[in-house]
Amino acid sequence: MLSESHPLQQLFIELVGRHYAEEIGIRDPQVVNYVAQLLTEFCDAEQLFKIRSEAGRPLSDVGEMLVESNPVFGPAPSFDRERQVRKHIGDYTLFFTGMFPESINAFRLRRNRVENFVDWMKAGKESYYIVSKFEFFEYAKVAPLFAVLASNFEQCVYGLNMVKNDLQEMQHPIMRRTSELLM
Repeated sequence: MLSESHPLQQLFIELVGRHYAEEIGIRDPQVVNYVAQLLTEFCDAEQLFKIRSEAGRPLSDVGEMLVESNPVFGPAPSFDRERQVRKHIGDYTLFFTGMFPESINAFRLRRNRVENFVDWMKAGKESYYIVSKFEFFEYAKVAPLFAVLASNFEQCVYGLNMVKNDLQEMQHPIMRRTSELLM
């Protein structure tokens, strides 16, 4: 986990903050910091695939994650596990739909994936909503954040897509200079 003062974390805070404020009108520092931290955290592939099946296999299939999160009919041994997996589903779907939307179709082309039947946007939004309903004890302080993420999921995805575009432009300074000259 990188510190809040790490340059990568600061870059993500600046980009997310700017695009969320300018493009989608979200100026909530808690949302901006959460999404920036998510981007920083997911730079480590271990974090991206931290949810594991009962057998210990990392899950990358959103459909399998949904099954894993079910404390009544699935393998989740507790509601805390449901919350943990649902939070990850929200994070995972926000990250991929915002930063790598083109990869979702590549995931779907793989055979025998449960997620072929899953709407990623709906799964992410619903997962954050469920997490927001864990509003007691140690989760009371963060529950409102997840309610905001759930109700603004599509806008957060759009804002992340703008962040992705900035990051791509930063990788190609010649294109950036050309567009600056044209303006």
